[in-house]
Amino acid sequence: MNATPHSTALPAAPAGTPSPALPEFIALMGKLRPRLHRYCARMTGSIFDGEDIVQDTLAKAAQAYDPATVQHAEGWLFRIAHNTAMDFLRGKAREEVHLADEEPDTTADPHASAELRHATTAALRTFMQLLPAQRSAVILADVLGYAMDEAAEVMNVSLPAMKASLHRGRLRLRELAQQPQDKAPPPALSPADQALLTEYAARFNARDFDGLRDMLGDQVHLNLVARLQLDGKAHVGEYFGRYSAVTGVMRVTPTNIEGRPAIWIHQESDSTVNGDYIVGLEWRDGKLTAIRDFRYAFYFDDGVLFDI
Repeated sequence: MNATPHSTALPAAPAGTPSPALPEFIALMGKLRPRLHRYCARMTGSIFDGEDIVQDTLAKAAQAYDPATVQHAEGWLFRIAHNTAMDFLRGKAREEVHLADEEPDTTADPHASAELRHATTAALRTFMQLLPAQRSAVILADVLGYAMDEAAEVMNVSLPAMKASLHRGRLRLRELAQQPQDKAPPPALSPADQALLTEYAARFNARDFDGLRDMLGDQVHLNLVARLQLDGKAHVGEYFGRYSAVTGVMRVTPTNIEGRPAIWIHQESDSTVNGDYIVGLEWRDGKLTAIRDFRYAFYFDDGVLFDI
């Protein structure tokens, strides 16, 4: 049986449990979503995993927020994001996670002004070469512009420990910036995924939306990022109606992002959506099981660089 459509901006509270989130806090979460994604994508090394962390963060925050106890909502929200990202890294066992405070290192950094350039232009793969504590400190201070005491609060470490992580992370980024760029391609797609991806892109370019609906699995899940989620073939099939109504130029290119099949869409139309964005795809047994569409995630390219 197909599920009914549901919004993902704020997941509903469990039955019988009123959500404590106030309208102004809900608005704040929407406003901070781009910054949360910049942080989470760099922490996880993935725009896809970063978006998952953002959604988990917003869901937790919507249930836990209490204006009587939360004094600084933005910092509190980023602490949830930080803890969620760290839990994700532990679960994936991508690297050894050092949670203990590092020894204070208060050495002055004569190149601090250059660190912003290194941090904001570094690809996601580059950030993954920093230890998690260093990564978090650099993202908070040099990408998002947090003061050191604010960053330390988000990371739940002492100020000297945060300064030490920031200093060492900056040094490491500077070293990486001076090394030849790693041009290693992402993991190759399987022949089956490659064939399905090519067919999907061809049908999209031909605006054969009925053909695209035929590729959907019965339990397919759609995540129209920052807008809504739909479950089931019947509901997700309606999603293509949004694209059938688009006028103007729309070109689709099959691509491999982070070792995952995706399409790159270039759109020029009279709608509110213009420019380039991606749609991640997943298949099982020859049928689409998941679509993650960044069409309405206007923050998608807001400083997030990755390797295709």
